[in-house]
Amino acid sequence: MRTMYKIAIPIVVVAVVAVSVFAYQNSLPMRTITLNGAGATFPFPLIDKWAAEYHKIRPNIQINYQSIGSGGGIQQHIEKTVHFAASEAPLTEAQAGKIPKTLHIPITIGGVVPIYNIPGIQKGLKFTGEVLADIYLGKITKWNDPKLIALNPGISLPDQQIIVARRSDGSGTTFVWTSYLSNVSPEWNATVGRGTSVNWPVGLGGKGNEGVTALVQQNPYSIGYVEFAYAKKNNLAYGYVQNAAGEFIEPSIESFAKAADYAVVTLPRGDESWSRVSIVNSLTDNKQAKGAYPITSFSYILVYKELNVLPNIDEVTAKALVEFLWWAIHDGQNYASDLYYVPLPPSIIKHNEETIRMITYNGQQLLK
Repeated sequence: MRTMYKIAIPIVVVAVVAVSVFAYQNSLPMRTITLNGAGATFPFPLIDKWAAEYHKIRPNIQINYQSIGSGGGIQQHIEKTVHFAASEAPLTEAQAGKIPKTLHIPITIGGVVPIYNIPGIQKGLKFTGEVLADIYLGKITKWNDPKLIALNPGISLPDQQIIVARRSDGSGTTFVWTSYLSNVSPEWNATVGRGTSVNWPVGLGGKGNEGVTALVQQNPYSIGYVEFAYAKKNNLAYGYVQNAAGEFIEPSIESFAKAADYAVVTLPRGDESWSRVSIVNSLTDNKQAKGAYPITSFSYILVYKELNVLPNIDEVTAKALVEFLWWAIHDGQNYASDLYYVPLPPSIIKHNEETIRMITYNGQQLLK
């Protein structure tokens, strides 16, 4: 049964109250267990923090997460070489056909932001979606283009070529970015489109959010796009993006939370198709979404509903994985705000609880 949620998140984001967690908390043997994951760089700062904090309370559990991009994570999930994958792009219908019984578990909410390196200009340069699309189409090539000057009166924009940075790998961040550009620019939609990988008209490619961050840091007069945590962590200037209400919105936990609050999305059951779930799409024409940052997205963990399809997994490891996922959607949310992500609202946590309870090993429910 599909459930329609209006995702209510208060503007003042508060930490999720710790939950007393596992029905079988002390049932696992005290052997060392490594849980292997791979995928999106978007949530890597949060998952990396989870790995460290979870190891403190469960010293025998090691979380090994490889930040290789959503495309790589989905491929490893298809090949069954990891216990879980992460992606901002939900599986397409074609991908889901190859790997039926994959569960989608939203683990956090964040934003993709334009970053730039213009000597002497700090954060706050204003962009519309159309202007961003034209830069990435190669139609706007200089920082003092009349369209940029008109959006930013009073700022002395330099007569310098724009160096465009973009992802070189399959990327959920790219999926969110190109989905937004497709929604606001008919030309982008017709010529490039949306996806984890696209045929870029222009630009230097960097691997991961880390690679795009480095390209912008190293190249004066460059522009790129990254998940917000990377901009904050690396003290990069970032732009304000116009939303459907006509406001230029600063990316922040509060504006991501507002975006999620205004988004009306249909959340399928965890084992159904999530290909149409998108906060970005929900906000495209919503002129009432005041204060909402328009390039906001879920990040998902992907995991098999029946874990014995994975080679070299036993019941103890399967239980350990389910325990970690349960902790991540409850206590793990306490670490989101400090890393510039939005903690999951109660409605999504409840939905995730139902999904995690679906996970089985040899047909037996793991969480009771």
